[in-house]
Amino acid sequence: MRHLKSGRKLNRSPSHRRALMRNLVTSLLRHERIQTTEPKAKELRGWAERVISLGKEGTLHARRQALGIVQDEAVVHKLFDTLAPRYKERPGGYTRLVKIGWR
Repeated sequence: MRHLKSGRKLNRSPSHRRALMRNLVTSLLRHERIQTTEPKAKELRGWAERVISLGKEGTLHARRQALGIVQDEAVVHKLFDTLAPRYKERPGGYTRLVKIGWR
């Protein structure tokens, strides 16, 4: 049974889902906005919140953990030097979903 199992499957295998989320997080942090489907965006929110919170910690350990998710040193550098100070006072809710209508 699926009771209390959180997260969406997005019709993908676990490794494909993880790769998809890592790529979406990297794109979101690089461009600061992306267009994707609503279920992917809702799933991406949690990943993005976690990575931005790592950026706010600012420790070497947090930087290495972020590199494990993002895997682009330039984006991690931007996260820790630009994005983290921007959200320094905010306790969460760094992302927003805006519906843009049908394709």
